[in-house]
Amino acid sequence: MSTATADPVVPQAERLALRAEGISKHFEGVAALTEARLEVRPGEIHALLGENGAGKSTLIKVLTGVHQPDDGRIESAGEEVRFSGVRDAHHSGVVALYQETSIVPTISVAENILLGERTPSSGGLISWNRLYREARRQLDRLNQGHIPLRRLAGRLSPVQQTMVSVARALAADARVLILDEPTAALTDTEIRDLFAVLRALRADGVGIVYVSHRLEEVFELCDRVTIMRNGQTIVTRDVAEMTIDEVISTMVGRSAEDLFPERGTATDRVVLEVTGLHGNKVKDLSFSAHAGEVLGIGGLAGSGRSELMRLLAGDQRRTEGTIAVEGRELAGSRGVGRALEHGIALVPEERRSQGVSLGATIQDNIAIANLSRVSNAGWVSASGIAKLAREGIADLRIKTRGPRQQVGLLSGGNQQKVVLAKMLARHPRVLLLDEPTRGIDVGTKAEIYRLIRALAAAGTTIIAVSSELPELIGLSDRILIMHEGRVSGEVPAAGADEELLLSYCYGRKA
Repeated sequence: MSTATADPVVPQAERLALRAEGISKHFEGVAALTEARLEVRPGEIHALLGENGAGKSTLIKVLTGVHQPDDGRIESAGEEVRFSGVRDAHHSGVVALYQETSIVPTISVAENILLGERTPSSGGLISWNRLYREARRQLDRLNQGHIPLRRLAGRLSPVQQTMVSVARALAADARVLILDEPTAALTDTEIRDLFAVLRALRADGVGIVYVSHRLEEVFELCDRVTIMRNGQTIVTRDVAEMTIDEVISTMVGRSAEDLFPERGTATDRVVLEVTGLHGNKVKDLSFSAHAGEVLGIGGLAGSGRSELMRLLAGDQRRTEGTIAVEGRELAGSRGVGRALEHGIALVPEERRSQGVSLGATIQDNIAIANLSRVSNAGWVSASGIAKLAREGIADLRIKTRGPRQQVGLLSGGNQQKVVLAKMLARHPRVLLLDEPTRGIDVGTKAEIYRLIRALAAAGTTIIAVSSELPELIGLSDRILIMHEGRVSGEVPAAGADEELLLSYCYGRKA
């Protein structure tokens, strides 16, 4: 008879890095969380998903001591805790890194990693040798030893800034790392580098909470998923047990098939004609787009898709080729104003840096691109500005306290709607959309899809760049795929095959 004994049963609470149960939180009498729950195991990457307003951000702030819960229980490594602030959470090993990295740009990388009470000192003086040695050790743990310790952190690339933030969390002995949209500003290569680091941290026993609107990332990276809706936790399951469609329907409370409106508004009338277009990356590109059509543009990062949009919008100089709107050729090789006069308007990829002024109000953002509509004989009409803003808020259903609210205080999806409102107020013939739903939740995506199809139904020509193949297929009438500045494939969107599109992205010719 075998004398081997079974492993002792360890209580589930002791196996968890972090546990939140029955968390409720109200603001001014309105429930932001209602008995929400989240359990994070050591050595797992746990996705936290939900639409904007689902309660994810509030739950994270409760878990990290920013907000105090009205009710509920939080346990860290099996012990009940009540964080009085962010520092308390850090001391317990719970650290959150947000989309806008929290590095201090005017000090060195090493100083950022060992900022504050972790700075080694002796007799009141900083021990620089120890600081550089420990900072190097933390970067080496992430396989990021190539990042210069003495460089000002503000001069690093976005992914390097993220790595420095992670290294700082590790220096604080983080056992639970919460990442909020960490890939929003990263290239495909940088995302792969970050994923390699996160997998290494998982193998080292760190529990990671991963918040992202990019569901493909969740299915590639994460072990389990918790989905929230209306301030409540709806479900926690293994990622391998779910499909993307199931995740979407759970998040929004309806079928994923309902996200995309019906097609069929494209006409035979050519509105935009591009012939022999050349730029820095774009090479000899020719195509046409029709009234009422949504023309999707796909391709890998660096394929020239965003440069194409800038060339069409007059934001970048074309070296050869012609662009014509309804038979009228754009004179000159560059000029945003000239393109706008011809009815071409661009909603750029980076809304926060290129599309809106975050410190300005909604009405000022909309007015600045439409001064001719709100002024007369050099005088700007305050009532005209307010009226234009109210129309945009109503038409796009922007969630705001009013036209005078600062854009920086809005959610990402509502910021995107402000950029759209600014350009739609010009009544463009051709609307260029570069990644129109990047970084926004599924519910807001559905609203923007409906708006795009409504504009197409009214006769507007839409050209939309997207890195998400399901979005290209569901939204477009026709799809062009670019590779190294040229069109490698053109297909009707209805019934398009993702595998075929991806092969075009990698250069297979149609």
